[in-house]
Amino acid sequence: QVQLVESGGGLVQAGGSLRLSCAASPRTFSTATTAWFRQAPGKEREFVAAIRWSGDITRYEDSVKGRFTISRDNAKNTMYLQMNSLKPEDTAVYYCAASGKIYFRISTPGDIGYWGKGTLVTVSS
Repeated sequence: QVQLVESGGGLVQAGGSLRLSCAASPRTFSTATTAWFRQAPGKEREFVAAIRWSGDITRYEDSVKGRFTISRDNAKNTMYLQMNSLKPEDTAVYYCAASGKIYFRISTPGDIGYWGKGTLVTVSS
């Protein structure tokens, strides 16, 4: 069982930055693909970014490329999402996710085995 706990959400003005963290139970974190998804009000949960278990390969949804950076520290069992140049349309609950699938096959919620409870990011205009 993988337990995931997000932190770091909050209210920020457009153009600002936030860093999300996801603390994971150590049992399987080091070998799992991990990812961030988000869900805006009234919308479906969508893929944001994924990272290979080794931390050396990443993949992003087009709208966040160049603005968001996903990373992980296996020694600390923690994943991060650095979000820069935030826009109001980035407002959503952000979820930490873990999967046994390889990173390039993560694109929908159905590809995920474990979820955190989410952390709210609100970007004001």
